[in-house]
Amino acid sequence: MLDFDRIELMALNKNALIRYKTIDRCLQNNMRDWTLDDLIDACSDALYDLAGKDVNVSKRTIQLDLQHMRGDALGYNAPIEVYEKKYYRYSDPDYSITNIPLTENDMSVLSETMDMLKQFQDFSLFDEFKGVFQKLEDKIHTQRHHKAAVIHLDKNTNLRGLELLDELYQAILKEVVINILYQSFKAQVPSTIKFHPQLLKEYNNRWFLVGIRDENGKILTLALDRILGIDYDLHSDYKAAHLDADSFYRHTIGVTVLSNRELHDVVFKVNRTNAPYVVTKPFHESQMILEEHSDGSTTFQIHVHLNYELERLLLGFGETLEVLAPKQLRRRMREKFRKAQKLYC
Repeated sequence: MLDFDRIELMALNKNALIRYKTIDRCLQNNMRDWTLDDLIDACSDALYDLAGKDVNVSKRTIQLDLQHMRGDALGYNAPIEVYEKKYYRYSDPDYSITNIPLTENDMSVLSETMDMLKQFQDFSLFDEFKGVFQKLEDKIHTQRHHKAAVIHLDKNTNLRGLELLDELYQAILKEVVINILYQSFKAQVPSTIKFHPQLLKEYNNRWFLVGIRDENGKILTLALDRILGIDYDLHSDYKAAHLDADSFYRHTIGVTVLSNRELHDVVFKVNRTNAPYVVTKPFHESQMILEEHSDGSTTFQIHVHLNYELERLLLGFGETLEVLAPKQLRRRMREKFRKAQKLYC
């Protein structure tokens, strides 16, 4: 059950957090006696340094801050005491809100967050975080018994080409032309492609490199697991495509971006059992419901390129989905099912 009072308190604004840190810093200084007015002045100065203008900090605000710090809603449980009826201090001289132990919930959130961030550990920009990860993992491990993760993210660590991620990332950042030794699944021998890398794209647990092919200036997408080698061409001028990924893939499912000649309204009907899945997880952002039928089935429409990834997605629903339009896609689906049927005769 959620503790809504705690959630509300944790949503305090940045000014409140600055006041807490300022009060904490004051009360750690045992060489001075701190009155309520002293704490007000210190917090006002800290907020002025942040905002560059006077911030009105009332007596009531600081009194509430002290009360919140004393309580357990924020997890501080600060041992703040009043002595001589007007001065404030920590009864424990070694206490600080920065030294409070992590709660079980804090540790769970940190652990799952680290698991998600580790999905990008192949990039060098995360190198500086590796030490932080180790420290956090040690902290979590020493404060609680090891528990299995409750969030699991797919990652194919055995996929070829992942070791190239950072090298390609740096080539894009530094705008360097590269020569790629590449062999597609259809090619019998590898070939060298002079390439101007623009973008790294992940889809369905595979990584792809998008860029300009030097010989014809066309945008080309290469799978990292088919790249056999990379060499730098430091003598050629880099060509920038100024790709905006959201616009580039606007009408595309997957990574295969086709010409507008292949852009169509795809209409398909899904049976009663599977229609709710398509409603809650749309195939594409353009998806709309055209009709809900009396038998419980639903007809949808999306506006996308007729590429390989679209066909794979539609085929994955098997006999529960029927493509109604366009005609060329319907014919291709019928032919694929006809060939598949022969395998089970």
